[in-house]
Amino acid sequence: MKPTVITKTCKLPDGREISIETGKLARQADGAVVLRMGNTMILATVVANHEAKEGIDFLPLSVDYQEKFAATGKIPGGFLKRESKLSDYEILISRLVDRAIRPLFPSDYHADVQIALSLISGDENALPDGLAAFAASSALSVTDIPFDGPISEVRVARINGKFVINPTLKDKETADIDLIVAASMDKLLMVEGEMKEVSEEDMVEALRVAHEAIKEQCKLQVELTKELGKETKRTYNHEKNDEDLKKQLWDLLYPKAYEVACKLTANKSERSDAFHKVEEEYLASLPEDSTIDKSLVKKYYHEIQNKASRNLTLEKGLRLDGRKTNQIRDIWSEVDYLPSAHGSAIFTRGETQSLTTVTLGTKLDQQMIDGAMFEGSNKFILHYNFPGFSTGEVKPNRGPGRREVGHGNLALRALKQVIPADAENPYTIRVVSDILESNGSSSMATVCAGTLALMDAGVPISGPVSGIAMGMISDSTTGKYAILSDILGDEDHLGDMDFKVTGTEKGITACQMDLKVDGLTYETLREALLQAKEGRLHILNEMKKTLTKPNTDLKPHAPRAVTITIDKDQIGAVIGPGGKVVQDIQATSGATVVIEEVGNKGVVSVFATSKESMDKAVGRIKGIVAIPEVGEVYTGKVKSIVQFGAFVEFMPGKDGLLHISEIKWDRLETMDGVLEVGEELQVKLVEIDKKTGKYRLSRKVLLPKPEKKDGAPAPTSTPN
Repeated sequence: MKPTVITKTCKLPDGREISIETGKLARQADGAVVLRMGNTMILATVVANHEAKEGIDFLPLSVDYQEKFAATGKIPGGFLKRESKLSDYEILISRLVDRAIRPLFPSDYHADVQIALSLISGDENALPDGLAAFAASSALSVTDIPFDGPISEVRVARINGKFVINPTLKDKETADIDLIVAASMDKLLMVEGEMKEVSEEDMVEALRVAHEAIKEQCKLQVELTKELGKETKRTYNHEKNDEDLKKQLWDLLYPKAYEVACKLTANKSERSDAFHKVEEEYLASLPEDSTIDKSLVKKYYHEIQNKASRNLTLEKGLRLDGRKTNQIRDIWSEVDYLPSAHGSAIFTRGETQSLTTVTLGTKLDQQMIDGAMFEGSNKFILHYNFPGFSTGEVKPNRGPGRREVGHGNLALRALKQVIPADAENPYTIRVVSDILESNGSSSMATVCAGTLALMDAGVPISGPVSGIAMGMISDSTTGKYAILSDILGDEDHLGDMDFKVTGTEKGITACQMDLKVDGLTYETLREALLQAKEGRLHILNEMKKTLTKPNTDLKPHAPRAVTITIDKDQIGAVIGPGGKVVQDIQATSGATVVIEEVGNKGVVSVFATSKESMDKAVGRIKGIVAIPEVGEVYTGKVKSIVQFGAFVEFMPGKDGLLHISEIKWDRLETMDGVLEVGEELQVKLVEIDKKTGKYRLSRKVLLPKPEKKDGAPAPTSTPN
């Protein structure tokens, strides 16, 4: 039977259309829609179990975005030739959706929920990362799954001073603001993006423009829900509660938890132990035959502990470690810590520490990108590692998870704004941040350590970048709120906002924001940004105590780079038959030589770790591509001897005839014993035949001319 298909459309501010279609595909899922903009199509499906698993006290939500290579007419690379695990790019889009949607599920809803997003048709004029959350929310909107939506998501970019919603790939490349923004009808939920050192006011205006476009997309979903009759959501009971026990615990344990909070302990483990002791003492006081559910005690005490910590800030303006709301933890840093790295730095803020390295590589080290929507290479790479010991935990090393990928991407966005342009930077640059301690804002420690390590490596960044994580604690009943600078890990978990901002002295370079509270006004957001600026500049000044600008030279063991531009028709001469010449240059000099065609020129990049190695390679290359000049003197090598003279290689790959009459002023009758193959000698290029291009050399013109004897002319020799 032909399916009943419902389609709804909305328009962007510039008139482009987005459609949501449901009822045609994936009808056994709880909800399925196809979002289309231009030729980009995303299939979004959602399935949720009706019951929660035993012992689960959180929302087991999984969001997976995957691009089908067939969507853009491609076949995957690699041996398997099929889509497999998600790429970092796909993980980042999955995180954008997850972070926007997760806070809107009921706090007591613990059933497994799976959202699958598939790019089934791709178009670079409608980038999918700014559409994925719209598709996911629409799929939820056509189900009876409890969800406090709808929400949507757009990309907002400022191009030539004008804000554009969901720009094309080509237009996005010229933007000085590039943000992904997710929101509901009345509140911002998630922001992530990068900027070219812009002001706080410009960023707030970008968020306003994005929110207006999102509201229209939310209205479409409301209409879709009503038409399908999905306003009533399924009933569930995923938590057991004991209100009498809850009241008893609040009356008994809240004063004790608040007392612990008021001790203002800076050490995380001491503070954690003190809070935990309150719970342990209560449990120890229970009789052996007590029927009290200990899992409920744990749950309620967690709520009590959070409330006590929040009230400390709202009532006294102080935080768990004793700081004021705008106070930054103590900072110390050091560079050149690792003698064998090309650049290294330690950055420590409070109990958060990053050891970061910079490695300079060649074009051969560039990261290859093979995706459905994007392919090419990347010269700036940043990796973030978060081992278990950084928080005193035992955790197996399973490679980077989604959190590591996301934190590393934020730091990369922050720093890439100050990295030299490709045309000015011959190196592939890899930055690696290893988090050795963590108590809040390790991604921002990565930005700070990364800046110092880049400057230590001698990378000519345009300006140092610092980063800060902001938080907020609010009370909707009283209207009180407090914006927190440089948040602790505890404040991240118990707060209503996690807002990371990076920038130079000139302006913001990147940001990431997640909101868990209703009613954040633009005035409050502006206040948070200005407080963040104050904190960023303080951190930047602390970093300058260690290093103020990039070192003027690279480390002795770092590769030096020289770029030589040659004519296009000389590329083959440098490479040689089957690569024989360039391989010989590398083998004899120890340098790495990379040759590429750029426009109608050849670009030869030479990398070496010593001057001797560099000089050898550059000398060989310049010799190959140099144009012989009549009148110049060269050091040549005899390649072969013939009856009428010798052929001398006076430049790499260029032989000239040294006629018997041009070897010396004395007349020579034969070449026997005059020169040997392999002998080096000085010669002068005296002529280039205009017709044949052959070279004529002379040695005798470099020798003193014999004086005449008794008035007789000096002996001369004449060419045969």
